[in-house]
Amino acid sequence: MENKAKIKIGACGICCTTCGLYVKGVCPGCNKTKEGVEFLKSINANCPVLECVVENEIDVCSRDCNKFPCEKFKDWPLSEGWLEMYKARLKSGKLSKFRPKLREYNA
Repeated sequence: MENKAKIKIGACGICCTTCGLYVKGVCPGCNKTKEGVEFLKSINANCPVLECVVENEIDVCSRDCNKFPCEKFKDWPLSEGWLEMYKARLKSGKLSKFRPKLREYNA
């Protein structure tokens, strides 16, 4: 069966269709607009990551923001260990020498 559903990625970078909050109807997914931020505030479900994305006019923090990871991600939605790994990989900059192997691995 072919899945033609549009993939929805949250401001945090998590694919909404793999997020338990979205799947269970607890989170409506990111409406990356001021109205979306205000809606979440109105139902007492503030999301500082979404607020930041809208304020800085970006789409996905981990991909688009030079400050990622920042304090808004402390302890949520990604683990501290994952964030430390992310920072270390960015700092090392050594991934470029592995790109040919990664392409082969992912083929």
